[in-house]
Order: sequence, then C-alpha cells, then structure tokens
Amino acid sequence: MQPFLSLTNISKSYAGVRALEDVSLTVYPGEIHCLVGENGSGKSTLIKIIAGVVQPDAGQIVINGKTMHRLHPIDAIREGIQVIYQDFSLFPNLTVAENIAINHELSRQKRWVNWREVREIARQAMRKINIQLDLDATVSEIPVADKQLVAICRALLQNAKLIIMDEATTALTEREIRSLFDVIHNVQRENVAVLFVSHKLDEVLEIADKALIIRNGKVVLDVDARELDRSKLTYYMTGRNIEETVYEWQGDSDKPPLLEVRHLSSRGNFEDVTFQLHAGEILGVTGLLGSGRTELALALFGAIPIDAGEIALDGQPIVLRSIQDAITHRIGYVPEDRLTEGLFLESSVGNNILARVLDGLKGSGQLLDRALMKATTQEWIGRLSIKAPHAELPVKSLSGGNQQRVVLAKWLASKPRVLILNGPTMGVDVGSKMELHEIIKQLAREGLGVIIISDDVPELMQTCNRILLMRRGRIVEHFDRRQITEMDLTQRLVAV
Repeated sequence: MQPFLSLTNISKSYAGVRALEDVSLTVYPGEIHCLVGENGSGKSTLIKIIAGVVQPDAGQIVINGKTMHRLHPIDAIREGIQVIYQDFSLFPNLTVAENIAINHELSRQKRWVNWREVREIARQAMRKINIQLDLDATVSEIPVADKQLVAICRALLQNAKLIIMDEATTALTEREIRSLFDVIHNVQRENVAVLFVSHKLDEVLEIADKALIIRNGKVVLDVDARELDRSKLTYYMTGRNIEETVYEWQGDSDKPPLLEVRHLSSRGNFEDVTFQLHAGEILGVTGLLGSGRTELALALFGAIPIDAGEIALDGQPIVLRSIQDAITHRIGYVPEDRLTEGLFLESSVGNNILARVLDGLKGSGQLLDRALMKATTQEWIGRLSIKAPHAELPVKSLSGGNQQRVVLAKWLASKPRVLILNGPTMGVDVGSKMELHEIIKQLAREGLGVIIISDDVPELMQTCNRILLMRRGRIVEHFDRRQITEMDLTQRLVAV
C-alpha cells in the first residue's frame, strides 16, 4: 500500500536553534498514528511543516505519491490534510451548521447561501461519524467536546485524507475522551488517517496503531504501538526511567481533622457535601463535567456562595463569604486554567511568586525589602525546581510545567494549611507531571492538607490516599485508594 504521507530527513532551525533534525514519518491511509513528545520536543514545528505553514530547511515531503518541493497551506488542504488545532479555529458567533459548511460553501464561490442546503451538508458530515449535534446552536455556547466534533465534521467535508489532531483531549472529561475515540475509529473506517498529537501516555497506548516519539527535535522511536507499555513510553519521551510511587498517608484518621465539611450546599452547584481532611492527606475529588467538583473547590475558596452547612478548621467553625476570608484562614487554590486565572503572564517569574506575600516583605518605613524579596523568590525557585534562567524572565516564556510550579510557589509562599489543586497537571507533559506529583506528595508529608480536583484517573491513583466521587452535585461514593483499581474507578467515573 502506498503511504498517504511520507516525510524524510526533515530538519528545521530557528535563529540557530535546532527544532527538528532528520525527522522521518510515514502515515498510511486509515492509520491512527500518534506523534508523542514532551513540550518543546518539536511536535508543533512538525505539524506546521506538514500543514505547509512552515518550510523545512532540509528534507523531502511526499503526499499521495507526489513530491512537494514547496508546500503551502492551500496545497496541503487540496491534498486532503486538515489540522484541528487546540483552539479548533471555529467561528464562535456562527451556528454549528454554518461552521461545518462554511469552507464547503466558500469553495463553490456562490453569491447566495441556500440555508436548507447548509443544514443538509452539516447533517451529511455528522452521519459520516455517527454523531448528532444541534445545528442551530451557536458555537460559543456549546461544550468543548462538541466544538471538537464540529471541527472534525468540517475537516471531513474538505475531503480529508489525513486529520491532524493537536492535543485534542486537553480540555475534555473522561467520558468525552471515550466519545472522541469512538469518533476517531469511525473516521478510520472511512479510510481517513489520523495523526494524533499527545503527551498523555494512556491515550497513546489506547488509540494508536503506530507511534513516533520525538525528543529534543529528534526521532527516538518509531514503532508499532502494541510494542509499547507505560514505562517504555515514559523512558523514550523523557530519556530517563521515572519510577512514580503511590502516596501512602502515615497519619491517624482517629485524630481531629484539619478541615471538616458538614452538609455543605450551594444552590444550583452542589448539596449536602460532607467530608474530612487530615493534615498530610491528599484527598481526591473526581466526577464528570457538571458534577459539582469545581464548584465545591470554589466554595471552599470563598469564590461562590454557600447556602447551608458548616466548615471547621482545626475544630473551629469558620465562615467563607469571600476569597479574602479563605486566604485569612490559610486556604489556597490553584485554578484549572493557570493562564487566565493563576498567573500574571506579562509579569516576571519573581513577581508572580511574590504576588500573595508582598505585605509580609516590608522593611523599615513600610517599604518593600528587596533583599527579602529576592531571597523568597530564590527559595521557591529552588524548592520547586522551577527551570528559569533568572527570576526577571516573563512567566509566559516558561513551559507549562514550570508555569504550574510558579502558581504553586505563589500559594506555598503564603504558608497555607489547606491547598486545593484543580486539574494540577492539565496540559503538562509526562516528565513535568510526575515531578509535580512528587512535589505535591512531599508537601503533604510536611503536613499540608491537599485536595486534588481531577478526572485524570491515573493521577488520582498515584497521588491520593482517599477519593470522593461526585455526581449531580452530590458525593455518591468514597474510596480508600488501596481498595479500588484504576479500571474500577474509571468505570465508576463514566457510569451514568
């Protein structure tokens, strides 16, 4: 069988820095090929070269048997290559039907739009992958998972032969990921190839026929996915063996809890939530989107109102009417979206770390003590192994894993008693993810009470000693991590 896409010895440099070096890739029709690597490994550059957005410095590109001497985006599209980026590149103000059909209509260069035809075109695209969406819904108002499906339908209408999906599952829940994989298999049955770009190990092992692993711009492994397991994949991605151990809490559950929540309710968000958190524990709270897990975290941080119930810290009742109340009681919160809610992106690494503790860094005359500021910044850069050439560097220039460490450092500098982590490793590559897990475990060993909000089942099993499952705003099950398997927890999580 002739491959649809063949790249041979592709190289690319930016300002003398080698992004790709002698990278070769072959994709056959109907094949699900995973492109795997850590952040900064060269995956994005390779995608842009395949899409014609970036020109390689060296190497050969062959599509459908044709050698492309200079590939432009329009050439790639005409040959059947469609890229679905993380932001989906949809029109938020248009309907589902309009977004699906727009490229098809533009290519016909018609002066007038036949709206009945637009809807039929959208229906045909959805039938190809056996899905149903509300054609009249505005894209800005539909869930992330549905936006993903709209982008896939639009790609299929362009006579796609290869669909490239860039970090397609970053913002999806476990159930939505399962649905997306069903759609990918439906696409595969249409003999359309899929290049699935990811750094999530379990997804690669589940969905891939073949896997190409890139590290530091070079191919380190090109193999049938059946030959891979979790440890082998981790080794080739990171270049080192990472042995992650589960967290074992050594405390006494009969002692008074650090945090106690009794019959807590917030109208329209969750109701009758009761649990305890002891010093040194890592408590997982999981559930699908809309289960109330994030709303519970926000309520414990004073960000949304509590209508009923009680909260006690060290046995003393506390009232959380605002975020400032939570901060006063030394409760910290690391949000799911670090870029818009957790960091001042244009500001320096140092200023982000110090943002919560500036009042405590004043010297004589109520002026900021520059020496103390520098010492505090360096302390947390060192303790959390933040990889930054210097503290004055804008935080936006760091990798996802290092940005997450800066958010952690900001809260840890304020010496919290309870730290709530919402999706602590979302969008972080495997090496940084495991390092962050070890940081969280060490913080718990030092006596911090940690609550992790996540639907990443392997993450929960590696880091938590207890796990609460939420559904429709209520805690429906409570697990000791030692008494449940990863598969059992996944099945309970996605169960209706």
